[in-house]
Amino acid sequence: MSSVDELRIKLFADGADIAGILDMYADARIRGFTTNPTLMHKAGIQNYEGFAREVLSKVTDRPVSFEVFADDFPEMERQAREIATWGPNVNVKIPVTNTMGESAAPLIARLSSDGIILNITAIMTKDQVGIVAAALDANTPAIVSVFAGRIADTGVDPVPYMASCLKLLAGKPKAELLWASPRELLNVFQADAIGCHIITATNDILKKLSLVGKDLDAYSRETVQMFRTDAVAAGFDIR
Repeated sequence: MSSVDELRIKLFADGADIAGILDMYADARIRGFTTNPTLMHKAGIQNYEGFAREVLSKVTDRPVSFEVFADDFPEMERQAREIATWGPNVNVKIPVTNTMGESAAPLIARLSSDGIILNITAIMTKDQVGIVAAALDANTPAIVSVFAGRIADTGVDPVPYMASCLKLLAGKPKAELLWASPRELLNVFQADAIGCHIITATNDILKKLSLVGKDLDAYSRETVQMFRTDAVAAGFDIR
């Protein structure tokens, strides 16, 4: 593929920096946004709801996912229902299990049947995808986030893995498969090739979209120039 314009997959930006979110929001190719408590913590955010409402005051026409952070299901449900009221473009992120490994499927079923648009997160196995698919209401849109990047970190090829996940969601046409935690821009094209619906990536990966189709001879020369410039700047000398 030689052009970003040929991509069918939806590009989402993953982050918790307001300036970075607005930078991506200015790009019409970015179709939505995701964040999570870890990204927010690293960004130094202390007021969860305040941050979320600031984002939603600026990003009004594209979906934004905000995650519950409780570990017991009754409180998780309370948080989910509250987050869902923050705006019409909010997707509520629910982890596939709690920290004890207990399935969130019953909670997913209740929220989805009530019309709440969910983003089921931290999914790693095909069994989890099947369980989530069974729990989702067929009439309610949802995102099913499989952490393909982390799966790849274990030595497993994520491409056939994600293709299998797509088949598991076939019975829920309003559920979209999201390729989460990509490690490089190539993952965008891999996800697109298998028909994955969404990929969410950090700004540093998405900014590499400008490199698509770049002449590799020119890129090689630029790289040599970078090495030369840095060597001179460092004052290196061999005698």
